[in-house]
Amino acid sequence: MKEDKFDFYSKTNLNSYNLDSSMRYQLSMLDSMDVFTRKHSENVANLTCRICEYLHLPTNFIVYCTICAYLHDIGKLFIPSSVLQSPTKLTDEQYEVMKKHTTLGYNMCMKDLQLRPYAAGALYHHEALDGSGYPQGLSKKDIPIEGQIIRVADIYDALVSKRQYKSHIDISDTLEILINETKPRTDNETEKKSFALSGLLQEAKCGKTNPKFLKALFNVVIDDIEYEIFCVSEYIEYLQENIARLNLASEYHKKMEYSKKEKDKQFYANGIKMQLQPGESFDNFFGILEEYKDAYTLRSEKIRKLQDEIKKIKKMKKTF
Repeated sequence: MKEDKFDFYSKTNLNSYNLDSSMRYQLSMLDSMDVFTRKHSENVANLTCRICEYLHLPTNFIVYCTICAYLHDIGKLFIPSSVLQSPTKLTDEQYEVMKKHTTLGYNMCMKDLQLRPYAAGALYHHEALDGSGYPQGLSKKDIPIEGQIIRVADIYDALVSKRQYKSHIDISDTLEILINETKPRTDNETEKKSFALSGLLQEAKCGKTNPKFLKALFNVVIDDIEYEIFCVSEYIEYLQENIARLNLASEYHKKMEYSKKEKDKQFYANGIKMQLQPGESFDNFFGILEEYKDAYTLRSEKIRKLQDEIKKIKKMKKTF
């Protein structure tokens, strides 16, 4: 039985921007990174490209922003593996070390003429609109658009990877976290005092993340859920065809058992053989039929949940 495989991030238009040739050198930088960070960088670039498309940004900027996204975590090359791959929550000291990947990546890019144009991705992707980000604590318009867009893609992929999603079912929980990122952090009196003391009270009237860019991400996620529904639906069609085929073999088997004449038994036996595929036999096809039926039930339920999820996400999109 084949599997219903799909990429968590559906196909993009990266090739249409000729990124393979223009990014050959930049992409080679990722070869030195650990597998997890390299995959994360590729995912963030994928998401960034598609967010930019939904924002109808100029093609040249989409190419630029996508390359910045590929390189946004390049500074992690210089972070000790004990910190980068820590199996537990980082201590305060470790977190301070991790935060340095932004400036380390920026400095690396600035020292390389081919990477220099894309240094902004490394430097700005952890800045927040309310001034609470790092490394410079910039706010609002002081943060370049590419940094704001990559931030949205970066947080989303980090959460998706951490929660090890295999499907978009319940992914609305992750999007809820990102919606909260667009809201001001001044609901709590302690936070208000903290912001006032740090001189960030005015900046704190906005959230960390630009809602305009998050809405574009919502469109990307909706596209991907529709793509997953398409993949699962195709697999369901495959299951239905095989269930119908083996149901027919099962009917032939019943008729063969009730037949009294040998020629009739042989007729139905031949009919069964015609329905069987490689790996199937008289002895195992009933079991295979049940596996197909179980798979059909599970995938049908998955379709239902994905359809419910996409409705929920579309409703959430209207709330911010």
